[in-house]
Amino acid sequence: MTDRIRDFLRVRRDLGQDEGPVMVLDLDVVRDNYTAFARALPDTRVFYAVKANPAPEVLRLLAEMGSCFDTASVAEIEMALAAGASPDRISFGNTIKKERDVVRALKLGIRLFAIDCEVEADKIARAAQAAAVETAEIQVFCRILCDGAGADWPLSRKFGCVPEMAVDVLEHAHRQGLHAYGVSFHVGSQQANTEAWDGALASASAIFQDCATRGIGLSMVNLGGGFPTKYLKAVPGVESYGDAIFRALTKHFGNRIPETIIEPGRGMVGNAGLIEAEVVLVSKKSQAEDEVRWVYLDIGKFGGLAETMDESIRYAIRTEHDADRMSPCVIAGPTCDSVDVLYEKQHYPLPVSLSIGDKVLIEGAGAYTTTYAAVAFNGFPPLRQIVI
Repeated sequence: MTDRIRDFLRVRRDLGQDEGPVMVLDLDVVRDNYTAFARALPDTRVFYAVKANPAPEVLRLLAEMGSCFDTASVAEIEMALAAGASPDRISFGNTIKKERDVVRALKLGIRLFAIDCEVEADKIARAAQAAAVETAEIQVFCRILCDGAGADWPLSRKFGCVPEMAVDVLEHAHRQGLHAYGVSFHVGSQQANTEAWDGALASASAIFQDCATRGIGLSMVNLGGGFPTKYLKAVPGVESYGDAIFRALTKHFGNRIPETIIEPGRGMVGNAGLIEAEVVLVSKKSQAEDEVRWVYLDIGKFGGLAETMDESIRYAIRTEHDADRMSPCVIAGPTCDSVDVLYEKQHYPLPVSLSIGDKVLIEGAGAYTTTYAAVAFNGFPPLRQIVI
């Protein structure tokens, strides 16, 4: 927790404004994170993954700092444009797009698109005709599958094609008149292994070579995201990832290193935000000697903590009683839904003195919380965000 967030929460409590869970995000941390990415990979363009946290204040800051933006929908494209980004600094990185949305994106000036199959290339070519845009102006990159080993969220199935298929997809796009620009991959969200990019870059290099034999000169590799934020466990610094990626690029591309893009989301905003929540109930399920308590918070999976699904992300939770004796707990949310349980398989240690009305601080909550929050499930309002 930064001093700025600590001071903000103290004043908020003093004023009696602390009703309901809130996520507070410190823009100074976002600024420092962007600078760290830019320094770690100085020859790589940063495309912030808007889906991680699309707060207008975050987008404006990053646009002012020179960031580009990876978007997943027309709505996110419009957010990036409103924040001050020019169309040439925005990619439509979702491989699953409605054709009318591609048309709209083209009319907004977007020219960089992700694909992972031939029919998606056909869709973009048709959209170009509908938008009266020359197909040669449109750059497409093909996403390939990546095993995601070492990541908390592997992302290994839904997006991308096998590397062997990517060459055919890019050749098909080329034949449709599109600019076959490059290759992309994602090594998995919250990737703790700095060497995870090596295998994917080996595949990318082979695709470059195979395309070259077909007369197609690729020029860009999108290295994706995966850069972690700190939760309960320490993670390597951005510099370590930059060094490992540069070594892998040199290993697989020699002195002909292509243009590169990174798409940090969690690594850009995760450690910038903190959720203040409240204990609603502390109880047991039996009167036996079992020490395990159930601690219910006023925030759960539907209130923004969806990434606790399968207990993949284990947030650091702090209380004012952390100096007291700890005992194992199941942590759950407030809704009338049995899946709204955060940590049960692996019990979470919390102070035995924790009681109803106590505040808890959930750290590393700047990414994928406000955007995952349900609009009104059980009548609970979406997670409120305050940017300072």
